[in-house]
Amino acid sequence: MDDQLNQNPLLFVYILIVLLEIIHFLNYGFKSAIYWRSKSLLKYQLNMNTEFNYSYPVVLTIAGSDSGGGAGIQADLKTISALGCYGTSAITAITAQNTMGITNLFELPVSVVTDQIKAVTEDIKPHAIKIGMIPNSALLQAIFDILSLYPEIPVILDPVMIATSGRRLVEQNTIELMKTVLIPITALVTPNLDEAAILADMEISTVAQMKIAAHQILNFGGQAVLIKGGHLKGSKLYDVYLDKTGKEIVYENDTISSHNTHGTGCTLSAAIACFIARNMELPEAIKNAESYVHRAIYEGLDVKTGKGKGPLNHFYAPIPLIKLPVDMKN
Repeated sequence: MDDQLNQNPLLFVYILIVLLEIIHFLNYGFKSAIYWRSKSLLKYQLNMNTEFNYSYPVVLTIAGSDSGGGAGIQADLKTISALGCYGTSAITAITAQNTMGITNLFELPVSVVTDQIKAVTEDIKPHAIKIGMIPNSALLQAIFDILSLYPEIPVILDPVMIATSGRRLVEQNTIELMKTVLIPITALVTPNLDEAAILADMEISTVAQMKIAAHQILNFGGQAVLIKGGHLKGSKLYDVYLDKTGKEIVYENDTISSHNTHGTGCTLSAAIACFIARNMELPEAIKNAESYVHRAIYEGLDVKTGKGKGPLNHFYAPIPLIKLPVDMKN
């Protein structure tokens, strides 16, 4: 018997469970013992025999918190959940915010933000990273220092600079550092017209000017840029995509006249990160993300939330958490 136990240590575990089962039977009766056995054996089997063949598509969002829930990290996590991905987060700043605007902003200490990022990247390993508001240059440099260790993870940068209310959220030196340090490690930068105008240092009021600005921003070293033309007047929406290979795409959508558009940019960049995490190529990911945002705006048309610009309907058609074969993502 001793030889058998030495050759098969798992046999000892099984014998121990049976002995404990007999003791449980003597104390609590037959039905309770059967229940205890099934529960203990199930736990044992899960611990000893489970093969982990899948992973969730994980997205890390590094952004500010919006107490009103319409934009920022709240909009990101809603989007990530709605698109079947697993959301992780690192909060860069806390805003007192609602549909009317921002009334206060507190920048978190650099170490608090970087500890959040490290906690995720060193354990869960995101398949895509979305970056939103970075309020100061010290934090931007610290984020770069961490993310540069993971060049295999695609980074989507939504260069949040100005709030919907018009409030400036970042300083000029942070913007300059963004150009020289952060943009070069990105897979995609997604500025709106105002942000693109700041980055490219030019006025933008036409699609032709959007294309020129895209070339200017691409010169900073990123892999691709998507300039969002939502602020252009007209019955159509035009977004301009340009990448390092020279591929240029103009995405066209019908304009939806809605009061509920708060967090549109955050939602789009988070959605792009989701589709990349789900193993789509960038142009396809953008197309799917734009369709998602367009529909989320439409499905929230008749809903009133607060006194100002309301949020999108992120959960108009939520997707269950997706499981990817482990060999698809490292």
